[in-house]
Amino acid sequence: MNIDQLVENLRVLGSDDQTVEVREGVDKAILESLSAFANTGGGVIIVGLSEEKGFQRVPDFDAQAAADQLLERGLQLSPPVRPALQIVPFEGGELLVAQIDAFPSWDRPAYISERGIYGGSYQRLGDADVRLTQYEVDRIREEQKQPRWDEAPVEQSGLEQLNAQALKAFLDKQRAIRPGTFAEDEQVAMKRLRILHEDRLTLAALLTLGDYPQEFFPRLTVAFSVFSGTSKGEIGSGLCLLDRKTLSGAIPELVESTVELVRNQMRGGARVGDVCRPDRPDYPLVAVREAVVNALMHRDYSPRARGRQVQVNMFVDRLEVTSPGGLYGTATVQTLGSAGISYMRNQRLATLLEAVEFPGGGLVAEGRGRGLAVIEKSLAENLQPRPEIRADLNSFTIVFFRRRVAQGERSLSADEKVRQAFGQNGSFSTAELMLKTGLSRTAVQRAINKLIAKNTIEATEAPRSPRQRYRVV
Repeated sequence: MNIDQLVENLRVLGSDDQTVEVREGVDKAILESLSAFANTGGGVIIVGLSEEKGFQRVPDFDAQAAADQLLERGLQLSPPVRPALQIVPFEGGELLVAQIDAFPSWDRPAYISERGIYGGSYQRLGDADVRLTQYEVDRIREEQKQPRWDEAPVEQSGLEQLNAQALKAFLDKQRAIRPGTFAEDEQVAMKRLRILHEDRLTLAALLTLGDYPQEFFPRLTVAFSVFSGTSKGEIGSGLCLLDRKTLSGAIPELVESTVELVRNQMRGGARVGDVCRPDRPDYPLVAVREAVVNALMHRDYSPRARGRQVQVNMFVDRLEVTSPGGLYGTATVQTLGSAGISYMRNQRLATLLEAVEFPGGGLVAEGRGRGLAVIEKSLAENLQPRPEIRADLNSFTIVFFRRRVAQGERSLSADEKVRQAFGQNGSFSTAELMLKTGLSRTAVQRAINKLIAKNTIEATEAPRSPRQRYRVV
């Protein structure tokens, strides 16, 4: 470590940073930094410099005495923090440099013993040591054993809360795969498959096969919003929230509804010379579907998180999918998508989703750790950059950046969008066309009038009828 260069960088920056903390001496406050570095990504504490005086060396600093004190301070944490210490010469004196390695997930959180685990656990955020909330501590502690919130029984629930058709399809498939599980009777089989816990539904079963899980958990929904700017904060400056919906239902329904809303809000692309052929949309729906499935499957379902929704936010330049709870296990943003590395916070829920199909066919989840690879492949094929991933203890967000229209490409006109919609379905009302195309009522009606004039479509009712629909001639 080049201490001269490191200090010079601090002097230019004017403060310490995410991985470097400066202290004049070894006082009790250093305990917070020891905890924060051990719980975050590790870091360096330089003792013997004064940040207040522009990172100048503290006169008459006794580095050896500070080293002894720092070792004692490390023993005041649980588990103990034992930094690697080095006394280095610096500008006519000495500094104490302490290297703190990040603790493995199963040993976190390192906390100040006398304050207790909830009062004495810290994390490093920028140049600050910030105390972890109780929720964040609980999420860290889950790394020490497999969470089973998805197998918890749902009070006052029973088989009548499940979708009978979805349950039958699931049981028929399981009976064919593992007939031994059904050797006694179906009730026993459902307990073995963790559909039931005694006579109550498990949370995983309710979320996967339920008719209306929000009867019990009203906030286990998807909040879908469309903004006219690049951030939520711009709304007050004259910009507006264009659309907002709260989606409910079981996970397969939530995924399908969310993808359809994204589809309706997107701009379609068409190659010049092609007739109304959508080529590359703003966001590939394969990637959107995968992101929403992952958000609902891997989110935190602990009691403290059940009041938080999965959020899907569309801005003018990007699409964000955010789920409660950060990464689970030893997974990091850097290791996501690595071959053979897949960690499941909700093992039972994932198992059920791997066996359940969407109404139109296709499994909801594959469960092979390929989610990010599928997303990146579909984005690349759509000429878009890799997604941005943001993760902390509270949430996980994947960001898709809206595709820019390439040379030789144009956006579909309002007329083309409406005509394309009729190519997919034989009959529409004006309101349905507005939802399908994302166009205003005026734009839709203008396009309808042009298509009627060309004898492409016709009205099914008399003019001004409230039941008016239009169909292909």
